Amino acid sequence: MTIIVAKILLVEDEELLRNLYRRKLELANFEVEIAENGRDGLAKARESKPDLILLDIIMPGLNGIDALKEIKVDPDLKAIPVIMLTNVESIASKEECLGAGSTGYIIKSSSTPSDVLQQVKDILS
Repeated sequence: MTIIVAKILLVEDEELLRNLYRRKLELANFEVEIAENGRDGLAKARESKPDLILLDIIMPGLNGIDALKEIKVDPDLKAIPVIMLTNVESIASKEECLGAGSTGYIIKSSSTPSDVLQQVKDILS
């Protein structure tokens, strides 16, 4: 019997990365729910109340920063840690996300799936 460590909502529009991160997290016994854009991610967060959200910034429709802001004003969601998962390397973007309530900011191009898994574990422990 597999013991689920925690429920993660992964909001990522790139299928290859979505599958890569999902596999890494599931191998570590996390339950992973997927959303392909910010609007879908918000709906799934409200429905499933994950333990942590991994949120891409650049997505069609509702981008990750706007989704983060909506999460942090929702009384049912605001306590959920959110890690921004992005290729936006600007200090301004990082400061905006942290200022809006994100718990972490990971640059995808300079992080491995193992790095992402470690940050998830660190925040949830």
